[in-house]
Amino acid sequence: MVYEADPNFLEDDVDLDSLEDNLDTLAVLDANPEPLQPDPEAMLRLLTHAVPAQRMLAARAFCEIQEPRAIPHLIDLLADPCPLVRVAATYGLGRNPSPDAVEPLISQLDRDWNGYVRKGIVWALGNCRDIRALKPLLRSLKVEISAVRLWAASALGQAADLSYEAVIATIPPIIEALINDPLAAVRSNCAWSLGRLCRELPSNVVYATAIDALIQVLEEDADLGVRDDAKAALLKLGDPRGIQSIENLESESELPL
Repeated sequence: MVYEADPNFLEDDVDLDSLEDNLDTLAVLDANPEPLQPDPEAMLRLLTHAVPAQRMLAARAFCEIQEPRAIPHLIDLLADPCPLVRVAATYGLGRNPSPDAVEPLISQLDRDWNGYVRKGIVWALGNCRDIRALKPLLRSLKVEISAVRLWAASALGQAADLSYEAVIATIPPIIEALINDPLAAVRSNCAWSLGRLCRELPSNVVYATAIDALIQVLEEDADLGVRDDAKAALLKLGDPRGIQSIENLESESELPL
């Protein structure tokens, strides 16, 4: 199971005090799970509205609408004084990925104090599928709060769409987090990403090391969900050693006590 990005996910590590004045607006927007499709022209105008709630409404609309004209405005909103506007802008850019957004997203990731915003940024950077995003995503996987590490782990799986060199650079940090991250959901996303990255590799030393890590997690991780995700990755890869390890574990579980 891959833990996917959700604009409404709340992280305990994040300081909510500064968001208090805006939460009522967010709750109203979330009350209708199936809103009518927004009017792109109206939403484009609202992106520069003087009222923060209107800018947030417009930025959130572009999580559903793909509209290249919105991208420059969404980039500008990454520096908005209101953190909820910045959050909405990151998800809007994630749904409207653009090479022009990569550097502004990286810059905001480096300076934004708000964990909600940084979480959205790493998700958007993964969707951009741009080599420039690789280093900041790897750093986020290593040093960030848990919610940001969670999305960095899955975003790094998109390195499979970049280059062989990008895959090679990404696998060792993914393995480290797969084995050592204290949050099971992060380890699960690492298992998924590792399986995706390995599909782009020949049978070499890096590939073998990744398979070793997935087998180790399959056999030893304390969390059943993480073990299941490692199993799913190995099954999709069809690696003989991985398949044999799965069969061995299943045979052992059938032995009488």
